[in-house]
Amino acid sequence: MARQSLEILLERVSTWPEEVQEEFVRSVADIENKHFGPYQLSDDERQAVRRGLGEMRDRRLADEAAVAAVFHRVRA
Repeated sequence: MARQSLEILLERVSTWPEEVQEEFVRSVADIENKHFGPYQLSDDERQAVRRGLGEMRDRRLADEAAVAAVFHRVRA
């Protein structure tokens, strides 16, 4: 969006009721966090990371042949 359009929008927002302006600010902050903030793992992703770390600690790692097979399937 062009800078002029943003300036027009912000000018209009300044006339809105305070509670609506606060909602606008929260919405923009959410958008900023989504695109520029740190990524937040979901519970499922967090569990998968923990599971993977546990497998690494237990030395349950895939050998080169298994990794190559996965890449071969994906590329095919």
